[in-house]
Amino acid sequence: MKKSLVLAMAMALGVTASAYAANPFSDVPAGHWAYDSINKLAAAGVIEGYGDATFGGDKLMTRYEMAQIVAKAMAKGADVDKLAAEFADELDNLGVRVANLEKKADNVKVTGELRYKYMSKDGEVNGSNHENDLRSRLWVSGQINDDWSYTGMIENTQDFKDNAGNEDTTFARAYVEGKLGGLNVTAGRYNAFFADGNVYDAKVDGVEVSYGDKIKLTGFAGKGTEATILDKNLEETDGSYGNYCGAELTGDFGKFNAMAGYVNFKDMFKDGYDKDEHGLPEAIGEGIDNAIWYVGGNYDFDGNVALSAMYLKGDLSDNDVDVDCINTDGWTASLTYKGAEASEAGSWGLFATYYDLGGMTYIAHTTDANTFDNDGFKGYGVGANYTFAKNIVGTVAYYDTESKLDSKVDDRRVWADVTFTF
Repeated sequence: MKKSLVLAMAMALGVTASAYAANPFSDVPAGHWAYDSINKLAAAGVIEGYGDATFGGDKLMTRYEMAQIVAKAMAKGADVDKLAAEFADELDNLGVRVANLEKKADNVKVTGELRYKYMSKDGEVNGSNHENDLRSRLWVSGQINDDWSYTGMIENTQDFKDNAGNEDTTFARAYVEGKLGGLNVTAGRYNAFFADGNVYDAKVDGVEVSYGDKIKLTGFAGKGTEATILDKNLEETDGSYGNYCGAELTGDFGKFNAMAGYVNFKDMFKDGYDKDEHGLPEAIGEGIDNAIWYVGGNYDFDGNVALSAMYLKGDLSDNDVDVDCINTDGWTASLTYKGAEASEAGSWGLFATYYDLGGMTYIAHTTDANTFDNDGFKGYGVGANYTFAKNIVGTVAYYDTESKLDSKVDDRRVWADVTFTF
C-alpha cells in the first residue's frame, strides 16, 4: 500500500493547511499536488515521516502502519469511519498499542509565562534607582502514571539595566507530585510557601507531605536554596537558607479559613562571611537558627471582599547564642476586593496590606516591598490588577516601608508589571 493513500484523511480533520507552518518534509516541495494535505496531517500529529526529515511518499507501508495512522486521526477527532471500518481487524489487534498512543498524545504539556517588570525605588536605603527586566519561564509537565506527575521549569531574566547579555538560563524547578495511600506528596526542587508567604516564598530542595481535605495537616523538610550570602571577598554570591523542617494545619470552614504552623531553619548562611569589628571578612561559623510559630485566618465576606490576618513569633540564635537586638514577633493584615483572572478579560481587583513584622518572623518574605533583611519592617502596600485580554494581566502597586530598628531608614517603591501566560 502506498503512503499516498493516507492523504484521503486530510479532508476529515476540519482545518485548513494555511493555518500551519512551513512544510516539515524535505522531499515534498511546495509545488507538489499533495503539499497542503501532507502539511495539514503533519501539523495535526497524524503523520510523522522518517527520522531524516523525509516523507517517503512512494514507499510501501504495512496495514499495521496504516492502522496506527488511522488510530491517531481518530484520536484527533477526525471523521474516518470508512477507513476505520477498512482496518477494523488491524485496529483491534493493535488495541493495546493504539490505547497507549492515545493516552500519550497529551502526556507532556509545555506552558509558559512572560513577565515585564519596572520598579522604581526611593529611600534612605537605595537612594533613587530602578529595576527593569523581562522574565521568561517555560513549564514542562508530564504524567508519569494515574497518580504521579513531573514538573520542570526553565527560567531566564534579562536585566535591561545591565544589558551585557550575562544573564543565566537555569533549570529552576524539577519535582514530582503524587499519592502514597491517602497522602499527597511533593518532592524535588520546587517553590515552598510557608505561612501564606509571610515566612518563606522561595525555592527549596525538599519534600512535602499532606493529609486531609477540609482539615489538612502538612509536614515539610528540606534545604532552602535561594539565599544570597557574602563570600570571603565580601561580595554577594549564591548561598543557602540552611535546613528546615516543620508542619502546618489548615482548616476550611466555608467563608472562614484558619491556619497554624511551625517551621525551624537551621544553619542559615553557614558558608557565608561577614565583617568583623575591624571590617575584615569573618566566617559566620555554625550559622543562624530561627524557629517561627504562626497563626492566621481569612474571612470571605461576599465572594468579592476578603480580610486576612496573621500573627508570627520567632526565636533567633547566632552560633547557639540567643539574639535579642531585633523584634521577636509581629503581625500583618490584608484586604482584597475581587481580583484579576487571567482567563477573564476585563476582570480586576484591588489589594492593601499592612506590615508590622519583627526581624525574627520571616526568612524570605513574599512581599515586593523592602523587608530590610533581618531588621524587621513596618509599613503598607496598595495596588490593583487588571486583565487586558485573555492571559494578559497587568499589576501596579505602591509600597512604603521602614526598618523596625531605625525609622529613618525607609524605602518607597512603585511596582508595575504585565504578565503573559500561554
